[in-house]
Amino acid sequence: MHHQGSPEHYQCTQLSVDDRSKANSSAYEQQHVHNIYQQIAPHFSSTRYKPWPIVESFLNGLADGSIGLDVGCGNGKYLCVNPNVFMVASDRSEALVNIAAKHEPHSAIVADILMLPHPASFFDFAISVAVIHHLSTTPRRILAIAAILETLKPGSTSASSGKALLCVWALEQKESRRGWDQDDEQDVMVPWIMREKSVKENEKSAKTFHRYYHLYRSGELQSDISAAGGTVLDSGYEKDNWWAIAMRSTTCVTQG
Repeated sequence: MHHQGSPEHYQCTQLSVDDRSKANSSAYEQQHVHNIYQQIAPHFSSTRYKPWPIVESFLNGLADGSIGLDVGCGNGKYLCVNPNVFMVASDRSEALVNIAAKHEPHSAIVADILMLPHPASFFDFAISVAVIHHLSTTPRRILAIAAILETLKPGSTSASSGKALLCVWALEQKESRRGWDQDDEQDVMVPWIMREKSVKENEKSAKTFHRYYHLYRSGELQSDISAAGGTVLDSGYEKDNWWAIAMRSTTCVTQG
């Protein structure tokens, strides 16, 4: 069978808070995020190969020999951007981790962003690209950021501290094919349509998978970083995404 994605996966439906309150947040994310990526992993990976410019710039600006994390690594496309650093990658999807593990000499493991199995205050850097927006409540998104910040080396200055680059989908992207803007609902279900073509019958059938996203408003990522015990060093907007580079504050939130 040949799997082919469709541009229609950007035609999204709104999701009310009531929809999410019907189930435990963790179970909700298991159903509407983790299970979906496990099923679409091979095709999703085939469409994710070009590094985002801000992530590429961040990684290439690191000192040689730096050790860091890629939290929510997907297929591991960022692991080989800078050959002079070493990364430990993680994702909730075992299928995606199996793909990421091919990027030697880096490591790839299955891990939950809220329960990262890494030592605290150890890493020079971390990246988490298009991941945090999959957590379904504000407290869980803040805890996820706090978990990432906790792994970074603390320091009294930005030069001596570990740094994290966080990227999330933006609500403000009216010029994109998605068409969202500041007055739209922030919590949406984004379809991924996978068309299957039978080589023998030359017929196509489509299956739709709905993934949960929280679309970040301008300034919301910075606010969540501050609530998580972080200090924003730089931030911006690129290709329909908000991004921020952060370090740990002197008083960093710990997971409870």
